[in-house]
This record gives sequence, structure tokens and C-alpha cells, in this order.
Amino acid sequence: MTKAPETVDPHVFVLFGATGDLCRRKLLPAVFRLTQKGHLRNRHVVLGVARDDGMDERSFRSFARQALEDAGFSDSELDTWCDACLFYQPIQGDGGDDDYTSLKARIEEIEAKREMPGNRAYYLAVPPKVFPIVIDGLGRHGLNESPGWTRLIIEKPFGHDLESAKKLNATVHEWFSEEQIYRIDHYLGKETVQNLLVFRFANQVIESQWNRSAIENVQITVAEDIGVGTRAGYYDGVGALRDMLQNHLTQVLTLVAMEVPAAYDARSIRNEKIKVLRSIRKIDKSEVVFGQYAAGEIGGKQVAGYLDEDNVPDGSRTETFVAARLHIDNWRWQDVPFYVRTGKRLAERLTEIIITFRKPPVQFFKSMELDGDVRRDQLVITLQPDEGFALHVDVKHPATDQDLAKVPLSFRYEEAFGKLADAYVTLLLDVLTGDQTLFVHAEEVEESWTLFEPLLDGTIEAVPYASGGWGPTESEKLIEDDAGRWRV
Repeated sequence: MTKAPETVDPHVFVLFGATGDLCRRKLLPAVFRLTQKGHLRNRHVVLGVARDDGMDERSFRSFARQALEDAGFSDSELDTWCDACLFYQPIQGDGGDDDYTSLKARIEEIEAKREMPGNRAYYLAVPPKVFPIVIDGLGRHGLNESPGWTRLIIEKPFGHDLESAKKLNATVHEWFSEEQIYRIDHYLGKETVQNLLVFRFANQVIESQWNRSAIENVQITVAEDIGVGTRAGYYDGVGALRDMLQNHLTQVLTLVAMEVPAAYDARSIRNEKIKVLRSIRKIDKSEVVFGQYAAGEIGGKQVAGYLDEDNVPDGSRTETFVAARLHIDNWRWQDVPFYVRTGKRLAERLTEIIITFRKPPVQFFKSMELDGDVRRDQLVITLQPDEGFALHVDVKHPATDQDLAKVPLSFRYEEAFGKLADAYVTLLLDVLTGDQTLFVHAEEVEESWTLFEPLLDGTIEAVPYASGGWGPTESEKLIEDDAGRWRV
């Protein structure tokens, strides 16, 4: 979704949590990348907002410059951009009137000096517990409206359960309309995820086979080879289901399973995604496996188990792995199981969608059998680390009578188009041009929580699995029940 540079209006980009890790690693580099590409030029201002810790404008610019150098930028424009476009506003962070009165005055001062039209974007790169404080502060002081457009960007997680998600939606909607809200899920900014819609709906040969008649099952895997690291304090109260399944995997699933939208616009696409969520059958706990990583070996190196990580409470039952079998009760997908899994300390970092097609009605070639089973064709869509897709089909092996070999008909984005932009570059550009297609609607959030909240009743039993593998053996049983296997 590349936008022409002239489509971005002059604006003030207000960055709450400006000295945090997300801003340092992702957001500041993304904004600077947009500047380099000519989308922003000098018609924007970034106003960093953070708790008063002694930092001032000069030290914030030094912080930002270091962040950009760490991200690999060595452009001679760094100093010029930091001095011309970066500003800083400290706050106490308790939602007091003084904070937002001063913030409003600072924004209006910058807009007046730069002769800007009053377009504002507020990015909440802060802990979830701070969301209501910031949103209420903006609303009470009239910062939810401006002479131009006003947009609010909220990082996940959006709620901790259904009740908290509804409460947060109510808080947001008290001050902002849904058209102003951009709930960001960085997985939706990946080029390959966006290409799912083009791949399906622009290619008749694909869409004609995208149904229960041709497809046997669908697998979605989001695997991480790292542990919780320094995030244990946050992660232990969240777990894999809340951290990954309820949002990232579910969003990808809706794009895989959705019907053809009425138009290629945000509302039409969101409507179809919501229909998918409402069609998913109530999840049976017998079709869900939770796991927790134990010590093991990854890349020849011994790694600690979850319970031995820093800041993890003794005896924690938090799951670091979850796999589930889901059923979509609609015309297109009835009786096609969707297998989803995600976990930490797995064999490799990998995000894939696997479409397994049904076996031929007649086993014409003996060598079609593999381990006693007939080999199926598979479409492998890789979202990371090597974005692209491959259709694995049978061909005749040379110099044999009937021996077959599986070969991939493959496409790789980097080979065809060069290095892809980071997802945050894509998503920030969409925010600044008012395109909500890749963002999550309030109804999507609540429908997703409605689906998964019954699993969070305190009865989770996370079985241990060795680091460096593919999770608990119990997850294999899920798919073996349907005579299948996870692709590894």
C-alpha cells in the first residue's frame, strides 16, 4: 500500500512513551524512514511525551539520534531532522490537569510557529494500564478535536479479558469516534499478510480452490526461538493466549478465512473479518493444549526453562505455548479444521500459514504414499523471516518409472522487490493518510475476547516441553486425530 509523498498532510505526531523501548526500536526509525522516502519531508513534527525523568529537548534529540544509529541509519540528514522535527514535553504521568493543559499549549505553540493546519496523531506507546489515563486526559482537555484531523493509535494488548476490553472501548468512545481510532497489530502491516487479499481475490485459480471442497486443513504457526527475556514481569500475567493467540493469530486467521468483501475498503474488510469470528464454534477445552518451556538446547546452546528465568514467580503456571483446533461453521469452511499454535523457545523463529489440499480421489501412483499416507499438495505462505509463498506439488522424478518428488513452485518478496519495509513503516503511513484497512475494529476486539475468554477460567494446565523443539507432544495429538501432522 505505497502512498505518494504528497498524500501525507502536515501534522504533529504526539508520541506518548517516547523514551521507551518500542519508540527506540520501532517508531522513531519508522518515522525517519518515512521521511527518507519522501512521504513526510519537513511537513511534520514529532512531539515526544514521557514521564518527567530529567530529560529535556536536547537530551531527547540525542536519545533519538542514538536510536536511529542503532537501527542502522548513518544518513547526514540525521542531525538536521532531529533538530528541525523533534520536540519534547515532560509530564508527571498521573493524568493531572497541569500535564494536559501544558501539552495542549505546546502543541498549539508548535502549530502556530510552523503554520500547521491542526492535524494531530496521538500514539500510545505506553503500558496498557496507562491507556485510560491518557485517553481521558486528552478528552477532558479538548485534545480529541482539532482544526484538522485527529487520530488515536493504540498498541495491543487491547484489554486483558472481555470485560476490560469493553471498558476500554467505552472509555475511548467517550472521547473519540471509531473513525479516529487505529488499534495497531503489527502483524497486519507485514507485506505478506496484506498480500493474502491480493493472492486470494485477484487470482481466480486460487480463489476457486479456497474452500472445503479442495482444502483439508489450515495450519497457522507463530514460533519464537527466544524466551521471555526481560519481559517476565509483564509476560507472567499475560501468557501466550493473551499475548499472541487472541490477537495476532486470530487476525491472520480472519484474513485467511474471510469471504470476498463488497469493496476494497476498511469497512467492507472489517465486516467480513467479524463474520468469521462470529462463525467460529465455541472452543472445546479438549481441543486446546497449553505448554510451558523447560530447559533445553537451541543452536547448540543450553537455555534455561521458564521457571528459572529472572522475575518469574516460583511455581508459575503461565503458559508459553498454546495450540488449538478451531472450527468455522459456515458454508465455505464447514468440516475444515484450523490448527493454530504459538510458543516461545521453539526450534526456530517462524510464522507460516499452511494450506493442505485434499488428496486425489484415486491413488494412481504408488509412490504417492509417504510413511503409509498419501501425500497432499501444500501451499506454504511464509510471513517471517523469509516472506513469500511456495506451492508444493508432485513431479515425476527423472530416470524412474513412477517415482514422484515434491517440489516447490516458489516466490520470495526480497528476490522480486528487494528488502521489504518494516511493518511499522507501513502502518504509520496508513495512519497518517487515514487508511484504516489494516487496523482492528472495536467489534473485532470484543468478538475475539468472547471466543477465547472461556479458556481463561484459572484451570489452565501448562505441560512442560523442552526448549528447542516444537512444543508439547500433546499438540501433535490434536492434528493426528484428523490423520494429519504439523509441518516442521
